Amino acid sequence: MNKSISAQGFTLKKDQSDLINQKLQRIAYAESHIVDLIIHVKEDKKFYFDATVNFRWGANAHVASDDFDFAAGVNKLMDVLDVKVKKEKDKIQEKK
Repeated sequence: MNKSISAQGFTLKKDQSDLINQKLQRIAYAESHIVDLIIHVKEDKKFYFDATVNFRWGANAHVASDDFDFAAGVNKLMDVLDVKVKKEKDKIQEKK
C-alpha cells in the first residue's frame, strides 16, 4: 500500500503525521487490497481531511471529514474510512 499524506495551508508536524499513521492501523486488515491511499489535510480556520483509496480491483473510494481539532478530525475520517474499506472488501469477497 502506497501512502501519501500532504498538508495545505500549514506544515504537518511530526506528532500530527504520527497520529495519522497510528490511526491508519485501523485499516491494516485490508492493506493487501489497497494500492494507494492519498490523504490531503487543509487548514482554513478548521482542519479539512480528504482521503482517496484505490483498490486492487480498480474501485476507488473518497471520504472526507472536518473539525476544529486535528485529532478529532482524524478520528472522524478514520471512522468513515474504516466503514468504507470494510464495505468494499466484503463486496469483493462476496463475488468470489
